[in-house]
Amino acid sequence: AETAGRKDPLLPPTTMGLADNLKLGLLFALWYLGNYYYNIYNKTALNEAGGKEGPFAYTIATYQLAVGAVWALATWVTTINPITLGRQIMPKLSFADCKSVSVLAVWSAWAHLGSVLCMNAGSVAFGQIVKAAEPVFAATVNTVFYSKPPSMAKAMMLPIIVLGVAIACLKPDKEGNYKVDFEVAAVLAGSFANLAAAFKGSENARIMSAPGLKERIGSVGNQFALSQVFGFISLIPVMLFMEGGYFMDFIKLCKSNPVFLYNCTMSGVTFYAYNELSTMTIKHTSAVTASVANTAKRVIVIVGTAVALGKPLTFEEMVGSAVAISGVFMYSLADMLFGAKKDDKKKN
Repeated sequence: AETAGRKDPLLPPTTMGLADNLKLGLLFALWYLGNYYYNIYNKTALNEAGGKEGPFAYTIATYQLAVGAVWALATWVTTINPITLGRQIMPKLSFADCKSVSVLAVWSAWAHLGSVLCMNAGSVAFGQIVKAAEPVFAATVNTVFYSKPPSMAKAMMLPIIVLGVAIACLKPDKEGNYKVDFEVAAVLAGSFANLAAAFKGSENARIMSAPGLKERIGSVGNQFALSQVFGFISLIPVMLFMEGGYFMDFIKLCKSNPVFLYNCTMSGVTFYAYNELSTMTIKHTSAVTASVANTAKRVIVIVGTAVALGKPLTFEEMVGSAVAISGVFMYSLADMLFGAKKDDKKKN
């Protein structure tokens, strides 16, 4: 009787019929497919632009958000969301609302920029392993800047994530002895992306709690669309400062190499699409399903892109990714599993 009215966080929020399950399965498939192809298009475009020696990484990251901004504006003009096929109207926000949303957009844009720079400096697989350490940065940011330290259960999982990334950085020499060997630029860029994502998450919780802001924005789709528009605007000065002198060369490359332009454009399209699909999917699943889904997505991206791009994982990267991703999975469920046991003991 004591637990009769209590919702189990491990179960889906509602009972779903066959049609709903089929729809959810399709959303999962499209989310994974979109994420996979984004990484392929993104890495291919970066390679065609010269890779880590090329001068266009900042420009490509900005171009991707430009594509997203055009997508958002087209959605508002037509009032139809091409992903959900539902109605989506441009929100009417005050200047203060726009300032608040732009803060989130800047953190989101910087997280995206860091990710692109990370993937440009190293392999997609290694970049994904570094990005798996995001919970470590989130815990640090929340503790230092927001006075919200993680629970003991979550904190105990953080060393596992760090260990996994560390293992992935190991390389054997000719004598079989291990040494730390990794792309410094990839680790720094990935860490920057994780730091920006951590601030974005914390600021999102703070800003979106403002009275009436969620209602004025209207939907998660509108919130993401706004982040693309404001994020694109925020990256323009960064891109011009870092690579402005090469901008006309970027235009020439787009004109002379239609494959490069196609990959740049499709990376922007798939980035927007998979992010919206992930939001739609997770919204209809339980916490456990969401955690499993995110874990599976990262595995699929790491393995799939390694095969597609002809960059097989080293043994150390395979072990490191398995450890890091397992740590992230346990981190996401730590409070639910260990916290629940603790609560039960208190009641008994």
